[in-house]
Amino acid sequence: MTSVTLSQFRSRQSDYIAAAQREPVEITSRGAGRRAVVVSPEFFDRAVRALEDQADIRAAAEAREEPRVPFEDLMEELGL
Repeated sequence: MTSVTLSQFRSRQSDYIAAAQREPVEITSRGAGRRAVVVSPEFFDRAVRALEDQADIRAAAEAREEPRVPFEDLMEELGL
């Protein structure tokens, strides 16, 4: 990961955006430390998909822990 200060990023913004297509670019600031990370759209899309997949995995695991309803009870409750 490339790391640059905010002033460096401002002065060579297009260069760092081009670099972000290959690897993340971390933008830092003296008082606040890490301020932002610039990544390619493809990297961002993969990261979002991975986070969504993890949320789905957690939800499925939680659903497996819920008590099961017998089929007959469900049909009766639905009036079928």
